[in-house]
Amino acid sequence: MTDQVLSQAALDEIEEECAKYPEERRQSALLAALRIAQDELGWLSSDTIEYVATVIRVPSVRAFEVATFYSMYHLEPMGKNTIYLCTNISCMLRGSDEIQAHIENKLKVKIGGTTEDGRYSLQEVECLCACAGAPMMQVNKDYHENLTPERIDEILERY
Repeated sequence: MTDQVLSQAALDEIEEECAKYPEERRQSALLAALRIAQDELGWLSSDTIEYVATVIRVPSVRAFEVATFYSMYHLEPMGKNTIYLCTNISCMLRGSDEIQAHIENKLKVKIGGTTEDGRYSLQEVECLCACAGAPMMQVNKDYHENLTPERIDEILERY
């Protein structure tokens, strides 16, 4: 793969991440490099993962291992807005199942899916580290805590 997949700005940002480590530990920037690529392109295709591996100078299998292990990486196109719904124990005990049902009903999409209009993708996540504000969700990079069906409606209107 020789075609440049990412913009020069993204490549510069990846190089800044790599520079944080000694040259022989350049691979330590792999997670950040995949995030940068995903932020620019919206998801990680196989070609993109291979390209990032080339830039970081790691075997592509290592980049694929990382990209497929962590739920924060998207291996298929996502909606314009991604809703990450926490279903860990704190959120579950405080009603995340009701919140999930409300979101699925409102958007006509199940966990792991994208709305027909491509506006939202709904993802289940294990924990977003906001247990005191359970139930909670993240929309794109924004946290929303102490959710109720009414708050969900208000929040989604903003996106």
